Formats: sequence, structure tokens, C-alpha cells
Amino acid sequence: MLQQAATATADGSVKDTTTQTFVKDVIEESKRQPVLVDFWAPWCGPCKQLTPVLEKTVKAAKGKVKLVKMNIDEHPAIPGQMGIQSIPAVIAFVNGQPADGFMGALPESQVVAFLERLTKDRIGGETKDLLTAAETALAQGDTAGAADLYAQVLAEDSTNVAALAGLTRCYVETGSLDQARQTLAMVPEAKRNEAPVAAARAALDLAEQAKTLGPITELEQKVAANPLDHQARFDLALALNGKGRRMEALEQLIAIVKRDRKWNDDGARKQLVQFFDAWGATDEATIEGRRRLSSILFA
Repeated sequence: MLQQAATATADGSVKDTTTQTFVKDVIEESKRQPVLVDFWAPWCGPCKQLTPVLEKTVKAAKGKVKLVKMNIDEHPAIPGQMGIQSIPAVIAFVNGQPADGFMGALPESQVVAFLERLTKDRIGGETKDLLTAAETALAQGDTAGAADLYAQVLAEDSTNVAALAGLTRCYVETGSLDQARQTLAMVPEAKRNEAPVAAARAALDLAEQAKTLGPITELEQKVAANPLDHQARFDLALALNGKGRRMEALEQLIAIVKRDRKWNDDGARKQLVQFFDAWGATDEATIEGRRRLSSILFA
């Protein structure tokens, strides 16, 4: 209670929330302006680094955005349902739905850039602009264009984590898994747990897993013959994702969650969470997937 009082601000731009007040503080409030949800815990060192930065930048935004903090130890239900597996995790809600996000203790400059993107202001900095353009190109399927942009960043800074992770994902998208592994290995040891690297590693793991599955057509035939064959549908989702067909993969797992949430120890939702990690918080499929999953869980 003392911490809640300490973190609340007079203008209401920063506050704590609970499972009971989440809908009011986040869902409803985000229909008026963007709301950042900071999922944290007292034992989390990076959380202690990120929270003051978040509070500072949100206050500097002067009412354009609000910050709501949720202690996942005291209130585990909502972060668990949303697939939050590592913290700190920041999810931006707009118009009642997840719209953007990031994981890890980003430096102040990147948090500012995130808020600028969220509030439709220009993101400054040549490197940031190149990385943003690369992410956009990759999301739109222009793998070659994205790889070229990441290479431009790496030409200036060969240890840029976001560029190395992005280039790894480009190689995964084209099926060049050996090159993906080699690029991922270039990430400095101290930075291998950062969010972009974790996303690239998850994408590589999923691609390698997909190689062990049968042809997509055979899996589709199994599902068509028996729509309740959840294992076939699950394998089909992995295979589709391995071919870059993210929205189709998403549909298959959502179908399992709708039909049988408890199947394989909540396996479909857990697989969705791995997809979200691999795709990245800002990917269209991740945003859509979190929205669809939230609509099922909070219905």
C-alpha cells in the first residue's frame, strides 16, 4: 500500500493497478489515451532500472500517455492470461486493446522513441530510423530489404543487438538456419538475454522444430478429416509458422484455445506465447494474437 501511494502521481499519469481494477485502469482508460502497462516484480533487477525511466518519460509526455504498474507476484492472473513470461514487460493498450510493447530494461532514448511512435510523433536518430524501417520491411515480407537495412546498421556498429537479432530473423525467414545460428552467435555474451535476441532465438527454435513435421497438405487433410484432432492442428500451426504464414498459424492455435483450453496442459496458449516471443511485440500477428487471446480469456 505504501508503494502504491509512492508511485501514484498527482496528475494521475502513473498509478498501480490490481486484477480487480485492471479493466477500469487499463481497458477503459485506454479508450481516452494510450496506457502503458508495466508488468514487474520486487525481485526483478531490470524492473528497478526500467520503472524510473518509464515514469520520467511518461511524465514528460504531459498527458499524452499514462503508465499503469502491475506487480505480477501480487496479481499473477492477468499477466499469465496475456502470456507474459519474462519481465520487465511493457504492453501499450490503445482503444481497449494491446497495440504495441517491448520487453527488457530499455535505455531512456529507446523508451522515448517508443512513446513517440505510440503518440504518432517522429522517431529521431538515423540508427533508430534504419532499425524501424528494417522492422517494417521484415513485417511486410521484404526480407531482402530488411537484411540490407540491418547490414547498414551493423556496418556502423557490429555489436548492435537489434540489428544482429533482426538479421538472424531474416535468415530464419529465408530458411538459412545455419547463417541464422552464426549471426546469433555474434551477439555479445552480456547481451544474449535481451528481448530482441530472445525473439530471434525463439524464431530459430521454432523454425528448427518445424523441419521435423510432415508436409502442410498432409496436416491440413488430417484437420479437415477430424477438426477435433488438436495435435494435428497444433502441428499444422507450427508448420504454417515455419513457412512464414503467421496469421494462419495463429488461427489454428486460437481454434484449439476456443475448443479446449486445457488441452495438453494449456499447450495451445503456451505455444501462442512462444510465437509472440518469436514474432516480436510489435508484429501485426502478435498484436492480433494478443487481442484475440484477450477477447477469449476476458469474455
